[in-house]
Amino acid sequence: MNNGKFAANIGLYFIEDNPLNSHAFFFQGDLLLLPPGIPDTLMDREIPLELAKYFESPEIFEIPALGFSGPGNPAITGVSVLPGQPLPSGWRSVMVRQALYRLKDEADAGEGSTGRLLRAFHIAQWRQDSGYCGSCGTKNIDDQNELARRCPACGRIEFPRISPAVIVVITNDKNEILLAHNKKFSPGIYSLIAGFSEAGESLEAAAAREIREEIDIEVRDIRYIMSQPWPFPNSLMMGFSAGYASGTIRPDGIEIEDAQWFNKNNLPQLPGAGSLSRRLIGRWLGTN
Repeated sequence: MNNGKFAANIGLYFIEDNPLNSHAFFFQGDLLLLPPGIPDTLMDREIPLELAKYFESPEIFEIPALGFSGPGNPAITGVSVLPGQPLPSGWRSVMVRQALYRLKDEADAGEGSTGRLLRAFHIAQWRQDSGYCGSCGTKNIDDQNELARRCPACGRIEFPRISPAVIVVITNDKNEILLAHNKKFSPGIYSLIAGFSEAGESLEAAAAREIREEIDIEVRDIRYIMSQPWPFPNSLMMGFSAGYASGTIRPDGIEIEDAQWFNKNNLPQLPGAGSLSRRLIGRWLGTN
């Protein structure tokens, strides 16, 4: 940085002391980087872009905010730091997923500052994975007209990847909720059945299939409730409710180790706040 200025080639724009672009989110892989003095409650706020001077060869990118960009909703700037690069003195790193859990008891991750953080993280991850053309292997360049990357050799256009996934609150006639422990979870944590939609499959069919495959029961009355962006790595989670129809719970042993019915007085340890799973469980509990 020279004479107080910082300039860098970025996706759709050029930054040079632009007040709308004076703050950014800093990432290193799946980590959110924070300078000294930032409390957990403010982890979803952009920090001064000029702090990029403390890193070697940072990649700076800018993306439009969702909706109309303007003084009250400026474009989002992100900084990607090379993996393995040591952090400046006093800085800390937090996994973005864990940051979300710490922010609010019931974070609405699709809006506000948290939504800006997750949008920036989603695009940062996509930029890392889309450096080269998937057709001919040429190094991609940023398209100047839309949020996309273009191959200068064959013209292939690549847009940010979004993978639809379903997550389901299953209840029975006793108003008990079905919760399951996935092998990937920390010990003792139970959550809802979830999975990705397959090509050519409706979301309702995906919900029924995932439930059948993972715990071997049938459900009825599958209904959409709400959704949440979930860039871990590139999902859009869509929440549904369903009623138990038939069958005996049999965990598949591949993903699901245990699954049980629980009432409101004997709940196990639940997933972290900020997740759609926790919000859907809270809706069943009547707490949100």
